Amino acid sequence: MAPIRLPLPTRRPDDAAPAPSDSPLDRAVARIERECGSGVVVTGELERRAVAHDASHYLMQPRAVLRPRDTHEVGRIFAAAADTDAGLTLRSGGTSLSGQSVTDQILVDVRRHFKSVEVLDRGARVRVQPGVTVRQVNARLAPHGRALGPDPASESACTLGGVVADNSSGMACGTEFNTYRTLESMVLVLPSGTVLDTAAPDAGEQLRAREPDLFEGLLRLRDRVRGNPESVRTIQRLFAMKNTMGYGLNSFLDHEDPVAILEHLMIGSEGTLGFVASATLRTVPVHPHVATGLLVFPTVVAATSAVPDLVGSQCATLELMDATSLAVSQRTGLAPSAIMDIPVSQQAALLVEYQHDTAAGVRELAEAAASTFDALELAGPVALTTDPRERASLWTVRKGLYTTVAGNRPQGTNALLEDVVVPVDQLGGTCEELTGLFDAHGYRDSVIFGHAKDGNVHFMLNEQFDDPASLRRYEQFTEEMVELILGRGGSLKAEHGTGRIMAPFVRRQYGDELYSVMVELKALIDPGNRFNPGVILTEDPRAYLRDLKTAPAVEEEVDRCVECGYCEPVCPSRDLTLTPRQRIVGRREIADAEARGEHELAGRMRREFDYDGLQTCAVDGMCVTACPVDINTGDLVRRLRAENRSAVADLVWAGLARAWPMTVPGAAFALSLARRMPAALPVSATSVARAALGTDTVPGYSPRLPAGGRSRAGLTTAPANVPADRARAVFFPACIGAMFGTVHGEGPSVSEAFLMLCERAGVDVHVPEGITSTCCGTPWKSKGLPSGYETMSRRTLETLWEASEHGTLPVVCDASSCTEGLVTMRELAANSPRYAGLRFVDAVQFVAENVLDRLTVSSPVGALAVHPTCSSVQLGINDHLLRVAGACAEHATVPFAWGCCGYAGDRGMLHPELTAAATAPEAAEVQAGAFDAYASLNRTCEQGMTEATGKPYEHVLQVLERVSR
Repeated sequence: MAPIRLPLPTRRPDDAAPAPSDSPLDRAVARIERECGSGVVVTGELERRAVAHDASHYLMQPRAVLRPRDTHEVGRIFAAAADTDAGLTLRSGGTSLSGQSVTDQILVDVRRHFKSVEVLDRGARVRVQPGVTVRQVNARLAPHGRALGPDPASESACTLGGVVADNSSGMACGTEFNTYRTLESMVLVLPSGTVLDTAAPDAGEQLRAREPDLFEGLLRLRDRVRGNPESVRTIQRLFAMKNTMGYGLNSFLDHEDPVAILEHLMIGSEGTLGFVASATLRTVPVHPHVATGLLVFPTVVAATSAVPDLVGSQCATLELMDATSLAVSQRTGLAPSAIMDIPVSQQAALLVEYQHDTAAGVRELAEAAASTFDALELAGPVALTTDPRERASLWTVRKGLYTTVAGNRPQGTNALLEDVVVPVDQLGGTCEELTGLFDAHGYRDSVIFGHAKDGNVHFMLNEQFDDPASLRRYEQFTEEMVELILGRGGSLKAEHGTGRIMAPFVRRQYGDELYSVMVELKALIDPGNRFNPGVILTEDPRAYLRDLKTAPAVEEEVDRCVECGYCEPVCPSRDLTLTPRQRIVGRREIADAEARGEHELAGRMRREFDYDGLQTCAVDGMCVTACPVDINTGDLVRRLRAENRSAVADLVWAGLARAWPMTVPGAAFALSLARRMPAALPVSATSVARAALGTDTVPGYSPRLPAGGRSRAGLTTAPANVPADRARAVFFPACIGAMFGTVHGEGPSVSEAFLMLCERAGVDVHVPEGITSTCCGTPWKSKGLPSGYETMSRRTLETLWEASEHGTLPVVCDASSCTEGLVTMRELAANSPRYAGLRFVDAVQFVAENVLDRLTVSSPVGALAVHPTCSSVQLGINDHLLRVAGACAEHATVPFAWGCCGYAGDRGMLHPELTAAATAPEAAEVQAGAFDAYASLNRTCEQGMTEATGKPYEHVLQVLERVSR
C-alpha cells in the first residue's frame, strides 16, 4: 500500500492581502450567514483580530470568526466548510500553549454558547459542554465531595473543550485520572457532519451504517498496530508516561470496539478529527485534609532520586523546583525561610503534599512520611503543615514562578512555557542537561519546575521572535532539546498538546510506521485535511518557526501581558464585547497596523475599540485577581478614558464635585419624580438626550430604578451623633444610598440599618460633620475625570483624617465599591503621606467582627441568595459576608455562576446590555432556585441584580437588621 500523504492546507502567505471575495472561505461564511442568521459571524474587524490571539506564541489572523449557538449550527458550519473546501479550527478557552487554537481560515468559538454542566449520580459522573471551565465544573461537584480527574494549573480559565482536546492532566492526576482514563462517553460531530452519541446502545450500528469506511478503517488500523510488535512496544513505552504527542494510538491497544476506539482517539486530537459537543466523565473523590511541606536538596539529582521513595510514602503531589526557580523565588521576597535563608547554588526543592479524608488520616500519613524524610539527602529541616495560610505560603513559591519570570521579561519578548516528560529515573540528568542548554544559548532565568512523580517538567524561555539572531538561537535550542528528550526515552509533550510547535517532530518520536498510522487515521476521518490543518501532523519540518507572535511595545500594562486568558472567565463583558486579554491584544493590533502604515485599518479598529474596549469595560478590576502577571486592565481603561476625555465633561463633573451637597439630593429628587410620572416620559426624555449627547454620557432611565433615597444629613439616629472621642469607629455612609432609595421603597436604608445594628449591639460610631460634601471618588476615577477626582479626594480625605483623629479610628463604609474607592483614594494621595494612616473597613466586615456576636437573630429567613461583589473580592471580605449572611438565614447560598454584575456605578444605566450579559448565567440560576430573600453589599450591584433577576436584592445588613429586631 502506498503511503498516504497529507494534503497541504490552503494558506494565505500575506495577512495584509485578503483572499478573493469568491474564495472557499468567503463562500462558506456567506452560506453560514444565510443559514444561521445574525449573531453567528463576528463582524467587527477589531474583535476578529483580538479573538485570533491565544496563550501560545503563535498568531494567525482568521478570515472569519464564528460563534455557533448549538450543535445544529455547528453541523451547518461543518457542512458549509465541506462543500466549499474551507478549513476551520475549533476553540473554546484559548489557553493552549502549543499553537493548536490559531488559524488563518475559519475560527469556530465554542466557548460562549456551550456551557452546560449536568451533575450525575450524586457527583460520581458529570456531563459537560466544551465552554465551561474546570473550576466551574469542580464548583458544582464540590458539594458532593468530588472533582474532575484532570487538575491543570490553568483550571480557572481552561475549558473542558481544551481539556478533552489536549488530554489534560495536572499536578496530581498523573496518567490514572487524566481525561482519557476518566471518559465515559461523548457526543461527537465528525467532519462529515455525522453526530454520534457514544453512550447510545446502538452507537456501533449507527457508526457502521453512517460511516462504513471509518468503521472498517478503525478496525484495520487496530489490527495493523496490534500486529506490529515494535509498534506495540513503542506505544506502551510512551503512554506509560504522560504523553500528548501525536494521536492517542494507545486507543488501538486499550479498546476493541470501533466506537470506543474513536471516542478515545478524539481525546488529545486537538480539534483535528471533529468536535466534541459534550463529554461524560467519571469524577474522583476530593480529600479535604491536606498536609504540605517543602524539601530542599543539595542538587536536582538528589531531589529527583528521592522521588520513588516519596511516591512510596503515598504523597499526592510532588512538585519539583530547580536552583533557578529557588533563586527567582528569593527575589520575590515571598518565599518561606527554608528558601530565603539558603545561598542558592545548585539546590533544588520538592513541594510534597499528602491528602486524606480525615484529619487523623492525614496525620498518620505525615507521621509515616517522617521516616522517609529522615533517610533522604536533605539540605535543611522539613516540617509538614496543615495550616491553610502556611500551606498557601509554600504554594506561593511554586505558583509565583510564572508570574515572576513572565512579568519581568524584556520588552518585546514572548514568554514560552514548555513541557516535556522522561522516565523518572532520567529526570535528574535531564534537568541538568536542560540547564546546560539554557546557559549555552543565553536564556536567563529559565526556570525548571513540574510534576516530579510523573517525570514531567515545565521550563520557561523568553524569546524575541522578530530578531533573526534570536530566531536562529531558538531553532538551535529546539533541535538540541528534542535530541535530549528523545535520547532519554521521553516524550516532547506531556500535557500541553502537540500543536504546531512539536508537529514537525512527531515522526521522529514515533518512527515511520506509527507516523504512517497517524496520517492514515487523519485521512480516514478528515480526508480533506480541513480540520485544524498543520496541527499534530505536518510535512513542513520548519512549521514550528512560522507564524510566530511578536510583541510590539505599546504601553506598560499591554507589554507585560502574556495573553494567557486567565482573566477572561471573570470579566463581565466576556459575552458582550471584549475580554481583558482581547482589550490588550486589541491595543497591540492597532499599534501593529500603525507600524505597518495601515492607518485606515488602525483608525477603523480604534473606532471599534471605543465601544468594545472602553465603553463596555466595567473597570471592576476582577481581571487582576486572576492575572498571573498582575495586570489590572481596568486601570488601563481608566487611563485611556482620561486621555480621551472631553474637556467639557471634565469641567461639568468638576462642578458637580464642588456642588456635591446639592448634586446627591438633586439626583434623588429626580429619581423620585420619575417614579411618579408615567414611565414613558422619563424613558423618552433620556432616550432623546442619549441620542443627542451619546449613550456613554447620559444614563438611560428604566422603570425598574427605585425612587430616590434620604439625605445623609438626616443620619442622626443614635448612636450616629456620638462624639468622636467615645466612638469605636467613624461611619462614612456612601452617597449612593442617598441617591437610590430602598428596593421596596420603604424600610431603613443600609446606612440606617447599620446604625440600628450598632445601637442594638452597644457599639458607638460617629458620623462626621460635612459628610454630605464627601464621596469615595469612584464616579470620577472610573470615567477618567481628574479635576473632579482631585477636588473630591482632597476634601474627603481631609474630612476623614480629622474625624478619625488622624487615623486613630477606623473609617467604616456601607457600600463595598465605595470602601474600595476610599482605599484607592488613599493610595493615590501620594503627595499627602499622612493619609496613609487612614484605615478603611467595609461595614459588613465591621459588623462581622464587632457587632454580630452581640445580636440575637430571632426570625432568620429560610433560604438567602447571596451576591458577592467585585469589590468584596478585592477587599477580601467575602468570608465576612458569608458569616453575616449565614447568621441571617438557615441557608445562605452563593450561586455557582456568580460573577461581577457589570453595573459599575452608572455603567449599568449607560450600557444596560453590559449588565444583562454579565448577569445572565447567575440570573438564570437564581430564577431557577427557591429563595426567600436576596442580598449583596453594594447598592448599585443590588440594583443590577434586581433588574437581572426580577428579585428584590438588598444589602445584607438590611436583612440582618430585619431578622434581629
